Amino acid sequence: MKRSPKRVVLLGSTGSVGTQTLDVIRAFPDRFQVLGLAAGRNIDLLASQISEFRPFRYYAADGREPENCSDCRPASLMELATLKDVDLVVAAMSGADALEPAIAALRAGIPVALANKELVVMAGEHLRDAAEHGGTEILPVDSEPSAIWQCMRGEPQKPRRLIITASGGAFRGRSWDALRSVSPEEALEHPTWRMGRKITIDSATLINKALEVIEAHWLFDMPYEQIDVVMHRQSVIHSMVEFQDGSVKAQLGPPDLRYPIQCALTYPDRVENTTLPRFDPIETGNLSFEELDASLYPCFNLALDIGKRDGTWRAALVGADEAAVEMFLDGKIGFTEIGPVIEQALRDHQSITQPSLLQITEAATETARRVRSMVPALPVLPASTDA
Repeated sequence: MKRSPKRVVLLGSTGSVGTQTLDVIRAFPDRFQVLGLAAGRNIDLLASQISEFRPFRYYAADGREPENCSDCRPASLMELATLKDVDLVVAAMSGADALEPAIAALRAGIPVALANKELVVMAGEHLRDAAEHGGTEILPVDSEPSAIWQCMRGEPQKPRRLIITASGGAFRGRSWDALRSVSPEEALEHPTWRMGRKITIDSATLINKALEVIEAHWLFDMPYEQIDVVMHRQSVIHSMVEFQDGSVKAQLGPPDLRYPIQCALTYPDRVENTTLPRFDPIETGNLSFEELDASLYPCFNLALDIGKRDGTWRAALVGADEAAVEMFLDGKIGFTEIGPVIEQALRDHQSITQPSLLQITEAATETARRVRSMVPALPVLPASTDA
């Protein structure tokens, strides 16, 4: 019996995760049908995607109409996320724009493949409640939560501990003070992963790993004291799960985001994809682990401490980080100023308890605005003379 194609809406089609999602869909032309695409400002790439995948509806952030798309009509993000007959929404947009559409999809009973960890950090309670209300699932796409999810599938009991691995980013092993004069180009040279610009900088500061701990807390209902982070330079083991009997499961594979993307897209099936690199244990060689040295990554503890707070603190953290990374990439602050800028912005945050979705997104937006307005007044630190 021939399988009907899974009907997909992709929010964030022109970004790093979005284009890799379409790579996976392209490998299975009979297995998926793209119903809708949403993009930011890359209107030319969106037009090309519309021409190839023939969706019914599209969204462009700046309101422009892509060329040669007369058969594809514009729609809002909320309309896209709740299109009739959609089987899966992939939330790959950066920032808070995908929060309300993702929650609307979940409440409507549509599973959401979630690549934007910031959404869980900002509004984990709302997402979890929406999935429960709709009787559906959040399918993690980021490599670490996907690894945990895969290890937990089929297990009857809650695990004892989650172990999240961290590569250490572009500057692993170097002291924080030695990084005062590094350039954005250096910070974007991740040793094992090829990702978007913002997440690559977050990996270098290790804020990304703090966000993953917060994400795991909400996705898997685990206390923070039962979530550990270990350094794993090879990026082959993507995370581990320890169970009550002491047994540990690990999910391994090449550092290629298309693997967790495909896992979410084809769930609950496992499907061969000959376009992906295969894991070779001999070629991989030794795998090593090290204790996380927080002195090398001061932003990690800063973000994790804020992330454990209730109210709109987590949304403010996401907004402050987004703006601080943007300023670093634009050459307006140094790499080691990212953390102090975030900390300074959060000092002025007035948290709201039990916030609505609107209050959550406003907290992120307002904190980002405050960062952008205060940065020009910050003194630029002198370049370090450390080797």
